[in-house]
Order: sequence, then structure tokens, then C-alpha cells
Amino acid sequence: MELYEPDRLSAAQLAAMRRSSTRGRAAVSRRSLLRATGGGALAVGGLGALSACGIPAASKAPGGVSADDHSKEEKRVNFSNWTEYMDVDEKDKNRRPTLDAFAKRTGIKVEYTEDINDNTEFFGKIKPQLAAGQETGRDLICVTDWLAARLIRFGWVQKLDPANLPHAYAHLAPQFRSPDWDPGRAYSYPWTGISTVIAYNTKATGGRDITSISQLLDDPKLKGRVGFLSEMRDSVGMTLLDQGKDPADFTDDDFDKAIARLQKAVDKKQIRRFTGNDYTGDLDKGDLAACVAWAGDVVQLQADNPDIKFHIPDSGYITSTDNLLIPNKARHKANAEKLIDYYYELPVAAELAAWINYVCPVDGVKPELAKIDEALADDPLIVPDKEMAAKSHPFRSLSSKEEQRYEAKFAQLTGA
Repeated sequence: MELYEPDRLSAAQLAAMRRSSTRGRAAVSRRSLLRATGGGALAVGGLGALSACGIPAASKAPGGVSADDHSKEEKRVNFSNWTEYMDVDEKDKNRRPTLDAFAKRTGIKVEYTEDINDNTEFFGKIKPQLAAGQETGRDLICVTDWLAARLIRFGWVQKLDPANLPHAYAHLAPQFRSPDWDPGRAYSYPWTGISTVIAYNTKATGGRDITSISQLLDDPKLKGRVGFLSEMRDSVGMTLLDQGKDPADFTDDDFDKAIARLQKAVDKKQIRRFTGNDYTGDLDKGDLAACVAWAGDVVQLQADNPDIKFHIPDSGYITSTDNLLIPNKARHKANAEKLIDYYYELPVAAELAAWINYVCPVDGVKPELAKIDEALADDPLIVPDKEMAAKSHPFRSLSSKEEQRYEAKFAQLTGA
């Protein structure tokens, strides 16, 4: 895909960004963190804005730009992450046990900043420096897969040194090993996985299990009590799977058929509304009987409501990732790689997973997690078993033109 893209956002892309900021994974619940999925929107608006300002891109090809590494003489690493995405000492909220343990073991102090609230917003903070070939002041960042893909494509992040990542290389779960945007994980490692599943309230369904997208779209007993997500990749991706198509390899015609399938359910008022994670309250109360949901929300709801259940359709489910990358010109690359590798040590990965409750990308973590909490270790929404992992499907990377086209059609469907 070309680096320089049109500098104007379409109405549909602007709508997608607003959805992400107000009703998508950008709507904050206890640990449902801010996310935005308008990858094309960011690329169009972000890079267009750079061109308009006369700031040249640092690179037109993958590869990254290194700098003098000061890791040996400067025992520090600057890490930018999302809010509530790190374990915290329950008695002292200023302490982060895993980071403290890393500093004690290595002598490397972690300057940890929770300054990522939204992918697009964060990109706006760092793009001037990246485009100008300057350091961002950060050695390690955590961004969602579509943004990670673009940073790699633009040559704005550094290739990782496998010699500094023995645990990460050995313990990365198979389902996350080779995304289409970073084959072999040359530039990134996942911090967490984010799974899209079917959730339902057994009181509202009369005790019936909801096991397929077809049920959500066609079952007359659910009419008017079904929710789909306002994020295009999740709702269309799950529908593609139900229609026997692969979200990692689909055509325009496949996409159009999925949209038509959803439109039919909208027209007959089967679908009540398209939501961000504000579906959680309606599902908890039973106003929504069933919906497409994010696994992290389901784990949290189940802690307080035993009527909340989930199901992985036989057709499969959509998964995305938040990923660790090292920006160009980072001063402490080796230290950042040591920190990435540290979180792939099994006891450390377990401690993190026990706190944040998202899909752990570390293979073999289950026994360590069971030492902390057996229920969490047995929860496939946190530690997918082989059967569940085999049903996981990513949504393929989109070009900017595809993004504009698809978001326009999805916006028309949802009324955004």
C-alpha cells in the first residue's frame, strides 16, 4: 500500500472515528480499555495531515531507523501504555509489582506512562517526531494491530533483536506468531489478545444457549433483543465467518454479502442496536438477550452475574492484538527488548494476566496462572485451549481505499 494517502477523511471514516471514541472499545469500563479500529481513517487523516504540514515521512519502506543505543550507560526504559493495562499493588496503587521486580533484578528503571487513551490520539502525539526522523522520548509503545501494521509499513519502528528475546521467541502462543502485517514477529510482540465472542443472558433467553451468529440474526425469540458491535471488523468479521468466509482472506463480494446479511436483520428489527461496550449494562439487566461481545467484558460480567454466558461459534471468532513495538531513534532499545522478554517469562505473564483478564499471548502460562487463581487459569477467554485457539481468525489488513469503501457501507448499515 502506498505511504502517502488522501488527506481528507470521508464522512464514513469520521463516523467510524467518532464511534471508536464514544461507543467502541474507547468507552471505558472497569478494564475494557480505550481502543479505536479506524486504521484507514488514521492513515488517511494522520499521514495526510503530515503532508499538509510539509513534514516528510521518515521512510517509505519497512526497516526502521536505529540510533545510538544508550542502554548500557543509561539503565532506564520509557514505556507508554494504555490505562489499567498493568498490575497494581492493591494496598499501594503507586506500586506496580512486576515492573518493580524487573527493576530490582536488572537495575533498569522503567519510566511507565499511561498516556495512550486512543490509537488515533496517541499517533497524533508521536507522528511529528516519527515523520521528521526524531526520537519520540519513548523506548516502548503498545498499540493495536492495525496501527502497528502501519508503523511497520512506514518504517517508523525498529526491527527486534532475537538474541534479546529468548523467552518471547520460545513462549509466544502459536495463534499469534505470524500476523499478515508482521510475519514472524520481526517488529512486534503482543501484549494481549482481544477476542470477539457471543455473549448471552440465560434469564433473558429462557435458559437457552445461543451458539451461532445465525441465531442472533434469525431466531424470532430473540427479535429486538440482539446487539452487534459498532466496530466494523468485529461485526462484519463474525458474519463473514458464519457465512463460511475467512476474514483474513475475503473479497469485496464477500464483504457485500455480509453487509446484506446484517442489513436484513436490521430491516426486520432483529438487531436492536449497534453498540460499543455500553452493551454490558443491557446484557447484565437482560434488555439484550444476546450480543456480539468482547471477551474481557464477559469475564468481568461473569464475576458478578452467573446468568452471563459466552459461546465460541463453530465457525470461529475474530481476534485482534495490542502490541509492543520500539519506535525509531529510541535511546534504550536493548533495555526495551529486555522488558518485552521479561513479560514472556511464565510467572510474570501469569501475574499480568491475573490482573488485566485479557487473552494471554504466552504459551504455557496456565500452570503458573493456576497458582494465583485456578478459575482464571481455566477460563478460555484468558487462556484459550487448543480447540479455541484453532477457531481464532484475524481480520486482514485493509488498504486505505478498502477502508473508505467498507466504512461507508458499514456506516449506512448502522445509521452512523
